[in-house]
Amino acid sequence: MAIAIIIIFILGYLAIAFEHTIRLNKAATALVTGVLCWTVYILFAEDKEVVTGQLSHHVGELSQILFFLMGAMTIVELIDAHDGFEIVTSRITTTSKGKLLWIIALLSFFFSAVLDNLTTTIVMVSLVRKLVAGKNDRWMLVGLIIIAANAGGAWSPIGDVTTTMLWIGNQITAANIMIKLIVPSLVCLLVPLLCMRFVFKGTITRPVQEYDNGEPGPGSSRQRNIVFFSGITVLLMVPVFKTITHLPPFMGILIGLGIIWIITEIMNSSKDEEDRKTYTVSYALRKIDTPSILFFLGILLAITALESVGQLTLASSWMDKTLKDQNLIVMSIGLLSSVVDNVPLVAAAQGMYDLNTYPTDHYFWEFIAYCTGTGGSILIIGSAAGIAAMGLEKIDFIWYLKKIGWLALIGYFAGAIIYILQHKLFGL
Repeated sequence: MAIAIIIIFILGYLAIAFEHTIRLNKAATALVTGVLCWTVYILFAEDKEVVTGQLSHHVGELSQILFFLMGAMTIVELIDAHDGFEIVTSRITTTSKGKLLWIIALLSFFFSAVLDNLTTTIVMVSLVRKLVAGKNDRWMLVGLIIIAANAGGAWSPIGDVTTTMLWIGNQITAANIMIKLIVPSLVCLLVPLLCMRFVFKGTITRPVQEYDNGEPGPGSSRQRNIVFFSGITVLLMVPVFKTITHLPPFMGILIGLGIIWIITEIMNSSKDEEDRKTYTVSYALRKIDTPSILFFLGILLAITALESVGQLTLASSWMDKTLKDQNLIVMSIGLLSSVVDNVPLVAAAQGMYDLNTYPTDHYFWEFIAYCTGTGGSILIIGSAAGIAAMGLEKIDFIWYLKKIGWLALIGYFAGAIIYILQHKLFGL
């Protein structure tokens, strides 16, 4: 039985990795893989009720992640529908490559901590398209956005799906992860940024802008500001809500979504049905990346099946005996996340090592958050941010490997070394 589940998981994983080659959406593959793993498990299990009980327990935990993602994505889509991000993009006027490099990198880094690395990448790539005409210059900036977004997401509990998973699973707390990882994550960005500064010189050519003859209405700017600042405030208050109430993060994001929903309904109540349609939550829900949410569900179901049959415990024992060093184990998992999606890797780590082995805010969990969050930048297919950028800009895999991959690699190791030294020298 266990062997059959492992084979199904490996085949499903290969199909996900070669999604573009076989032309099958990874969400569909992940769902089939996840359900098949549990189907094989229950068919060969002696006690069916035990299996259904395990499944119910895991689905209860997984639903928290899915509801959180759905709520956060909807809030971001509402901000975007009201052109809220224009508040930032309209203020960038420089044509200097050096200045633009720093602006784009730091915006991506801090945006990612507040929004998430996937959303930040989409927003920043859209921004770069408005600022840079040359393809090669644009690709270099987009490569930096991927590194910055992944680094920025690693130190925030809401900045990366994997960090959110660890937060919801009580492996880390919001305040602690921010204190421990902000410096290593910043180093992970600054090292590639400083290297790129020597080769990315001169001025950029701006694309020809198409202007609309019509001027925005008197309420447009006001509504844009209200939605932007309300949305950002709600996202920032989620960790505070969890700390005060001790309710799971998805409850904070849901009440935040409800508040934004009420605000946008009141603001657009005077518009006719056709005009207000694009500003509604129902429209935003249609625009969110639902396949990504289903992908997370499918792959996490597969991981929980492996956990339930005891395979993750065996894997952890093998890693402990073979690698022995905790840092080597975590850094190997991080490097693997450049090839394999970091979501199942973190889910596997959560299944392999329980809170009795490594309690909340343990060095191990924080290092996992850093390594899996930033290791995905080494290859363009290693993170949701990279895949999104690849799709938006049609960046070539080999081009990214030659131009950006080595920068991401040295940044990854630089940040990891800083984290280890930070812990040994200062006890952080």
